[in-house]
Amino acid sequence: MKACIVIGKANVGKTLFAINFAGYLGITRLEIEFTPPGGESYRHTLSQKEALNELTNTTPHHTLGLQSIQIQMPGLKGRKRFTLVDTSGLTEGVPEEVMIRRAMAQTLAQVREAAVILHLIDANSVDKLGAVETMGEVDWQVAQFGGMRDGYAILANKMDLPEATKGLAQIRKELPGHVIFPISALLKTGFAEVKQFVWRHL
Repeated sequence: MKACIVIGKANVGKTLFAINFAGYLGITRLEIEFTPPGGESYRHTLSQKEALNELTNTTPHHTLGLQSIQIQMPGLKGRKRFTLVDTSGLTEGVPEEVMIRRAMAQTLAQVREAAVILHLIDANSVDKLGAVETMGEVDWQVAQFGGMRDGYAILANKMDLPEATKGLAQIRKELPGHVIFPISALLKTGFAEVKQFVWRHL
């Protein structure tokens, strides 16, 4: 089954997006397969509310491993099945903690196999810190790799926050030619455009 992977730095809203996007596609009970780096996979079924309470957190690297949700996405011409894969946050440099290093390696290995790559960037922080400083080498390298793939898109997240509009403009300036969707993972705005993109590339 084809995979749609959600990647980005820690605390950009990957898990929140994955849960709410699954809900937007009609999944009310999430059967999630958890795959810790170097460990055995296990499954757990959660409601939307339970998933948000248990899996989202403002602490960096709350997600350490892959969290995969099976999706049947409705469209005008039937349905398409795929796996939506939430991942660990990427960091600049080499993290000191072994589990974070392993989780990042696991994420990067999955990127190569994915049919669709959704790369989240915090648009609200870009305006405060500057596009280059916020993106850093990791986001830049992901964008360069993804730009060679048809199924790659940047999701400029947190558009519900006050500085995000300026941040979005900077992202577009720094990464011309890339597919960029402004979204709010919290408010579920921009999801229709993301759905159309994912449908086209599965």
